[in-house]
Amino acid sequence: MMDKKQYSLLGLMQRAGALITGEELVVKAVQSNKAKLVVLAEDASANTEKKISDKCRYYNIPLYRLGSRDDLGAAVGKERRVVIAVTDTGFADAYQKNEKKRV
Repeated sequence: MMDKKQYSLLGLMQRAGALITGEELVVKAVQSNKAKLVVLAEDASANTEKKISDKCRYYNIPLYRLGSRDDLGAAVGKERRVVIAVTDTGFADAYQKNEKKRV
């Protein structure tokens, strides 16, 4: 069962304006060091998974897997979301304290 705290925290981050969603925007945030943490849906395509994981590994950004694209979208109050970047250090730290599935 997925941790509801993680989804609630993502919703709080969205309301605070501390999230970036969408593959290209997240890649740009990672490259510019604006992203402090990245969350990738477990049902992401193999190409998206490789692209995001390679970028995160190269730029030393923590990457986590959580739920489906529908679950992530619902958590942030939008339609399906495959990848989300957290841009606030405090929120990223809070997420990492609760998360156990680092990639």
